[in-house]
Amino acid sequence: MKKSYKIDVDCANCANKMEEAANRTPGVREAAVNFMLLKMTVEFEDGADPKAVMQEVLKNCKKVEDDCEIYLK
Repeated sequence: MKKSYKIDVDCANCANKMEEAANRTPGVREAAVNFMLLKMTVEFEDGADPKAVMQEVLKNCKKVEDDCEIYLK
């Protein structure tokens, strides 16, 4: 399953850090951040709970870029 999320990030380098952090999160098959569109697209592993995984993605992203935000629906 793929989902897209609106993000708030200050620079392209920070967006790359967020993408790397998201890709290291268990339950994420693949994550991509588009800095120009301020959007993160996440493909989840089979059987993963998207809400729970995205809470962990947000925690991991905040570790590398503490002022970033992911708007979870």
